[in-house]
Amino acid sequence: MNGLCGSIRFALVIAAIGVAAPVLAADTEVKLDQKVTDATAVYHELLSTPDRAAPDALLKKCQCIAVIPQVIKGAFVYGARFGSGVMSCRNTGGVWSPPCFVDLTGGSVGLQIGAETSDLVLFFMSEHGARSLLTGSKVELGGQVSVAAGPFGRSGEATTDLKFDAEIYTYAKSKGLFAGLSIAGARLAADRKANAKYYGRPVSVTQLLFEQKAPKVPEEGETFRKALP
Repeated sequence: MNGLCGSIRFALVIAAIGVAAPVLAADTEVKLDQKVTDATAVYHELLSTPDRAAPDALLKKCQCIAVIPQVIKGAFVYGARFGSGVMSCRNTGGVWSPPCFVDLTGGSVGLQIGAETSDLVLFFMSEHGARSLLTGSKVELGGQVSVAAGPFGRSGEATTDLKFDAEIYTYAKSKGLFAGLSIAGARLAADRKANAKYYGRPVSVTQLLFEQKAPKVPEEGETFRKALP
């Protein structure tokens, strides 16, 4: 019986990958400069969503922001999630770093079927989560760093009582609307190959995010970090 259950579980995982694979393959062909441009557009859309935007207090206090356009989720009971985007951190002077490419992966279990894409925005309230990327391993959201659904309300009393107990707050757009979403269990990792390709030579996460020492930043990269608060 256990063998049968294991076989069924394996088949369901394969089915989930089969659902997501065509979309994922298309996503990997997107040029890096277009990925940065898409991330800028997603961030602008989050801020301009009426009554559903991130609070001003969160924007002022966050230390790093990651934007991952078109995260792909494929599932048939057992699901998988894939996405890539860019991340930036600001220094003590409030200057945002050149973008660092990151990958998001993760799984899910539940009564689900089908495939969908959504845009994700992650706000890091401290450098701890971002510095975990320096180890070269994937950072488990909700594991090494706490993660929670992002609150809403740009101004007023709703933003003055926020305590920001989590290290990362996340927002996801699905079916045209942003909503706070906890993606505990997902894993975030720096994409060093993408960084080397984008900047023309190998560049470390430390150099990009914390030392702000990078080769010449392409135009769309400058546009992305200028869009941040």
